[in-house]
Amino acid sequence: MTASTETEVAPDELKELRVEIDALDAEIIRLWQRRAEVSKRVGEIRMANGGTRLVLDRERAILEKYRAALGDDGIQIAMLVLRAGRGPL
Repeated sequence: MTASTETEVAPDELKELRVEIDALDAEIIRLWQRRAEVSKRVGEIRMANGGTRLVLDRERAILEKYRAALGDDGIQIAMLVLRAGRGPL
């Protein structure tokens, strides 16, 4: 592949990739919002049945799952995900 061929192909590929990123971002946002809704409902049910607002063992397991899948940055992402569902502590 010559440099001119790469240049001709790259703008089309770049446009396609950006469209895919936009679609992925929309899906991440949709999933984020749905997860927060579900998490809030779980908390409401738990508290209505005499449980605590937080279940630390569950939160630790979620943090570890994200860390294992995404490395150290996964912990920060998991903290944001957890916060979206329960609000700040």
